[in-house]
Amino acid sequence: MQSQIKDKVVAITGASSGIGKTIAIELAKNGVKIVLGARRIEKLKEVSEQIKKEGGHVVYKSVNVKNKSDLAQLVNLAIEEYGKLDVIINNAGYSEISRIDELDIEGWDKMIDVNLKGVLYGMAAAIPIFKKQQSGHIVNIISTSGIKIVPMQGVYAGTKNAVRTIAEAFRQESDGNIRITGISPGFVKTSFVENMKNEEMKIAAQTRMDTIAIPPEAIANAVIYAISQPKEVEVGDIVIRPAVQN
Repeated sequence: MQSQIKDKVVAITGASSGIGKTIAIELAKNGVKIVLGARRIEKLKEVSEQIKKEGGHVVYKSVNVKNKSDLAQLVNLAIEEYGKLDVIINNAGYSEISRIDELDIEGWDKMIDVNLKGVLYGMAAAIPIFKKQQSGHIVNIISTSGIKIVPMQGVYAGTKNAVRTIAEAFRQESDGNIRITGISPGFVKTSFVENMKNEEMKIAAQTRMDTIAIPPEAIANAVIYAISQPKEVEVGDIVIRPAVQN
């Protein structure tokens, strides 16, 4: 699919590790020009150097998706460096697993700020550019959480389902020039669970991940498939998880 996506310009949030990093590397291998955004500038530099070493084109910027101005600057960087933006991938995410009656309000706020408002800020930064170009593609990395409602994930799943609802509304509002895709990964081999505060839940999630998780390249392949479609074709939702995941 390299010929369909070669020379596209793609901005990615949460691009310093895990799924975001792998998406960036795999897209660059296919001739995509990459604009990396994440909080950890040293990690972004490492990803950038890896891409350049393999002959790819990449720029990067420190981005905290909780700040809407950071997302605007990321999009502007794409325009300044490459003259356009074809795709924005809202990948940055945060999870805290707990019972609702434990009242982890700090965790709730962070999940809402990153998983929901961060996606909205990314969309808000890219949409004016896409309207001016009369083309563009929004890719939201969501989660299988929320597709199946389970205890301990109420607020996390709620933020993810909010993104699904917003995306479907945007799809219906769009005239077709701006496409939107949701990709929902299940268990993927990343360091995503390391930031969880609940040690018991972190161990349980890590054990499950070590047992059944799929490689992040599987998610990158889904992104490549979605953005390689002809402009009249929109891939709405992709659920990609281990075959044994319930």
